[in-house]
Amino acid sequence: MSRLQVVSGKGGTGKTTVAAALALALATEGKRTLLVEVEGRQGIAQLFEAETLPYEERKIAVAPGGGEVHALAIDAERALLDYLQMFYKLGSAGRALKKLGAIDFATTIAPGVRDVLLTGKACEAVRRKDKQGRYAYDHVVMDAPPTGRITRFLNVNDEVAGLAKIGPIHNQAQAVMRVLKSPETAVHLVTLLEEMPVQETADGIAELRAADLPTGAVIVNMVRPHLLDEEAVRGVTGDRRKEVAKALTRAGVTGSAKLVTPLLQEAAEHAERVELEREQRAVVGGLGLPVHELPLIGEGMDLAGLYRLAAELRNSGVGSK
Repeated sequence: MSRLQVVSGKGGTGKTTVAAALALALATEGKRTLLVEVEGRQGIAQLFEAETLPYEERKIAVAPGGGEVHALAIDAERALLDYLQMFYKLGSAGRALKKLGAIDFATTIAPGVRDVLLTGKACEAVRRKDKQGRYAYDHVVMDAPPTGRITRFLNVNDEVAGLAKIGPIHNQAQAVMRVLKSPETAVHLVTLLEEMPVQETADGIAELRAADLPTGAVIVNMVRPHLLDEEAVRGVTGDRRKEVAKALTRAGVTGSAKLVTPLLQEAAEHAERVELEREQRAVVGGLGLPVHELPLIGEGMDLAGLYRLAAELRNSGVGSK
């Protein structure tokens, strides 16, 4: 079972929502999950209707069965200060560097340093144990950058390890990559049944595999129900105006003649969407990964909807195998 669950996806597919729901799903039956945010958008706080997350691990939800979800919004500057203290014992000297602007320079200009710090902090949480030798968290879920950046984001430690042949930076990068490229990690990609997200998902999977990073599952989000059965979908392609008008009249609908055209147009659009979704579902099914579908929930996402998605993920077994 993978202990680090990385969730990525094209922008607009709901990857942050899926990451939050996955953290809830994995925290059931008394387990502890850490939900990590690395993009500084405070999306987790908004989903859980909580205050802005500080740079500390904080409990934000209780899962069914008494499990706990903790959250951490990783700040690259603070992570670098932690790193300097851990390996170089700089203490107040590190804070002085921050005042001089050196920390900001390192996290925004130096190639790859920011991503090393972000992934390193998450991997540290995966490896951390308490005094009894038990893992501090049963699972760590990372709300990661979008699909177009995910491979470079996760693989940057390899690049840094190649540049720094010895010393703490080299050792840190190697330790991080041992976690990221091990069975402890699974990278899930979130998509919609639309051409662009599905293509980006396919490209992302190919890049992850080329970099020897472990793929998990494809999660198809916001799946809309089919309002018409197969026979009805086929029927809207023909001339059914008279039949529809008669059916509306029998149902006692007033002004039925004016409703025929817009109803048939909506039915035709629905049929077209169903066909497009069928095509994209076939593409997703051919990517060689487990596929799980999540339903579209209303017009927006609230806590009740988040717990519902968590139940869907738990029942489908995402991340638990």
